[in-house]
Amino acid sequence: MTVTIEATTIPGVQLIVPVVHGDARGYLFESWQVDRYAAIGLPTRFVQDNVSRSSGSVLRGLHVQHPYPQGKLVQVLDGEVFDVAVDVRRGSPTFGQWVGYHLSSTNHFQIYIPPGVAHGFCVTSESALLSYKCTEFYRPDAEIAIAWNDPAIGVAWPVDVPILSPRDAAAGRLADLDEQLPRWSR
Repeated sequence: MTVTIEATTIPGVQLIVPVVHGDARGYLFESWQVDRYAAIGLPTRFVQDNVSRSSGSVLRGLHVQHPYPQGKLVQVLDGEVFDVAVDVRRGSPTFGQWVGYHLSSTNHFQIYIPPGVAHGFCVTSESALLSYKCTEFYRPDAEIAIAWNDPAIGVAWPVDVPILSPRDAAAGRLADLDEQLPRWSR
């Protein structure tokens, strides 16, 4: 096996730690291999790959797409981020709970965020380059933004005054978005 999974407290959110083969010349690891990733429970159908570059202290999120929910397999190609997943699936046993991990170009961790779970990240290095695979196409008309600093969620972000987009700065609180949110299903 060339990857291992670390359990998280939110159903479906998985931290993936690849086996990195390195020497004085550099390193190599598999960032995606359909049979191996299917064996650890990840989807095998991704329809879109995205790349995002952000400056230090930029915070993007929290975002979820509903309807047309997206699962995301996220990794950092350059720099470091604090990556967060928040369960916003109404009826979920972990509704409103979050997990966060430092993903970087040195630890090579990946995180899988299943459909119905909000995603956000904050750049903790000078800049960061992220790549993520999506299980559904991006639909701007279906995207929901949740306040990054919603006290009901209580994410412990590593910055006090992040750089936000106007949309993220005006995002609603989780309690105000109830009817727009996806439902938990097993």
